[in-house]
Amino acid sequence: MNCLTTLIVSIMNNFMPVLPYDTDGLAPVISKETIEYHYGKHLQTYVNNLEKLTRGTALEGEEIEDLVIESPEGPVYNNAGQVLNHQLYFLQFTPNPRTDRPEGKLATLIVRDFGSFEELKKKMTEQSIILFGSGWVWLCMNEHGGLEITSCPNGDNPLRHGKLPLLGFDVWEHAYYLDYQNRRADHIARLWEIINWDEVSRRAE
Repeated sequence: MNCLTTLIVSIMNNFMPVLPYDTDGLAPVISKETIEYHYGKHLQTYVNNLEKLTRGTALEGEEIEDLVIESPEGPVYNNAGQVLNHQLYFLQFTPNPRTDRPEGKLATLIVRDFGSFEELKKKMTEQSIILFGSGWVWLCMNEHGGLEITSCPNGDNPLRHGKLPLLGFDVWEHAYYLDYQNRRADHIARLWEIINWDEVSRRAE
């Protein structure tokens, strides 16, 4: 068990997170239809695949974080990465953010490493827009306690590379196509409106 265990606050069926909001709670930024497909079908498929792949093996019962860190390249890692990515993704949003920016320790680290919150927002948005193909863009903490923005192809996760993921944007088309078609930039711009900075800040503690 490692530090990321505390990030997953409500898990059922081993890997499937319970949404802390209704399926229509993030609309219009993320529609009910997108949540039903993205969470209810895409994530559920990754969860089902991972449970089938690990059932009856030495990996059964392993924490999702350990599967991401330790699994060799292949089906287990591909599905475990996407399960962890989506757990963090869906739990980082809220219909009614208490604040529109981080506070406390995380805010201090952002100013130290990016100069300002506005600069972080600009750089993470840019990386999310230009990432070619499918993947994820993460604000993460490296082994030295510094913050950085990391682009990960496909289902990769910063944890695999010794970094702690704090905030992630999913740029696979299934995350936004029903609501924004091919307008990825519009989707990324709206995501900043629903971030639960209390949850993201907790991940940095």
